Amino acid sequence: MTNLAQNLLDAAEEAPDWPALRMDDAVLTYREFADAALRVAAALQDRGVGPGDRVGLVLPNVIAFPVVFYGALLAGAAVVPMNPLLKAREVQYYLEDSGARVVVTVEASAEPVAEAATTVGAEAVTVGAALPEELLGDESLTAAVEREDGDDAVILYTSGTTGQPKGAELTHANLRGNARTTHETLLQGGGEDVIMGCLPLFHVFGLTCSLNAGVIARSCLTLVPRFDGGKALQVIGRDRVTIFMGVPTMFAAMLHQPEGEQHDVSSLRLCVSGGSAMPVEIMRSFEERFGCIILEGYGLSETSPVASFNHPDAERKPGSIGTPIRGVEMRLVDDDGKDVAEGEVGEIAIRGENVMKGYWQRAEETAKAIPDGWFRTGDLARRDGDGYYFIVDRKKEMIIRGGYNVYPREIEEALYEHPAVAEVAVIGVQHPDLGEEVAAAVALKPGATAEADELRDFVKARVAAYKYPRHLWLVETLPKGPTGKILRRAVEVPASVGER
Repeated sequence: MTNLAQNLLDAAEEAPDWPALRMDDAVLTYREFADAALRVAAALQDRGVGPGDRVGLVLPNVIAFPVVFYGALLAGAAVVPMNPLLKAREVQYYLEDSGARVVVTVEASAEPVAEAATTVGAEAVTVGAALPEELLGDESLTAAVEREDGDDAVILYTSGTTGQPKGAELTHANLRGNARTTHETLLQGGGEDVIMGCLPLFHVFGLTCSLNAGVIARSCLTLVPRFDGGKALQVIGRDRVTIFMGVPTMFAAMLHQPEGEQHDVSSLRLCVSGGSAMPVEIMRSFEERFGCIILEGYGLSETSPVASFNHPDAERKPGSIGTPIRGVEMRLVDDDGKDVAEGEVGEIAIRGENVMKGYWQRAEETAKAIPDGWFRTGDLARRDGDGYYFIVDRKKEMIIRGGYNVYPREIEEALYEHPAVAEVAVIGVQHPDLGEEVAAAVALKPGATAEADELRDFVKARVAAYKYPRHLWLVETLPKGPTGKILRRAVEVPASVGER
């Protein structure tokens, strides 16, 4: 059976009474999870959803998300996950572009979703957060609808830095293979594991590594609908969480909790970081404070997402995204697609079972992204003699100052070494003579103080003269995407500094 949802039916068969999903006091066993998903599948079929149709999901991290997600897959549909913070016109774009027949949401986002659905002629269904009662049919499917390896399981819209979002087509084989490898490579445990579910499930990192890999492992996923550093620490202690997966800003938020050491996090055995580069200083401080190791990895929506990792059984190199996982090849290429010399910076290109089928109904964009069977990531990296990759920066975010390349990540790392610094975004601003000048927006830790000049001098002492930020200003907080990743492109530049 190729259908990804078969993993859930197998788990319910083998471990029916094990806890599968938790959200505070609400708990579903694997049998209850599977039964609810099979009833959702029947209800979707009653609404005319068949194999290959698209079902939109506008849900936060609540129990209804995994139930409806697996229900849609069981019915043979492809799921289009969306951020519940989207406005009506944004939801409308996703529904129109994907051609979704039905879209499922919760009360908090019902209004914009209903408005968008009405505009495009789709059916909107509002369900309860703990259990999607409104979408539980009286009947239930008895088996998963058969799908082929190459059939779409998820169409995941990537934000992109320019233009309209594009839908990455992730197949049943893509997601099944990536979840299995994540389980076997990283999780390695089983039903005794409790995975922290604060990564958004509408994003592929949370979907694959927390939910789908967790189902294969028969682990319990404890869901946190809205991330908060203090709440996360509380849930780790309450539910005896063993695996925490997050983006660097989540680790930073937990680290900077004023009373963080009062929480019991002794159950944690593994932390996994992805989504953006983990500042080495935050990794070191977090491991010291909480007594666990962090394994950093790398991936994209288009690669299901995991492409490389610091493997648990190999040397771990802080600041590195590790080596390719099983079933995946990576290389570094120049603008002509040729391999760069050892130690040189090149664009990461990926080939393997994790690479998307293409961008939904965008043949030209697909051909540009995968010109020769290798997916071009837009990320620049170096590879060391041991085959470990080190991200240098996004190709699009590299600053060229007077003909010299300045990689924001390097300058951010230097700023993170200052004890008062919580978050940093380094960007390029226009300069009449140099083309671009280096600039930095900095948020300080709660209660900490530092002057802009002091921080500028701190970096100046640590990097080459052409690299340090001539412009530096303090902000309360930095703009972030749905997963908590800092968005450099959304940083507001003070009028006194100039323009991007």
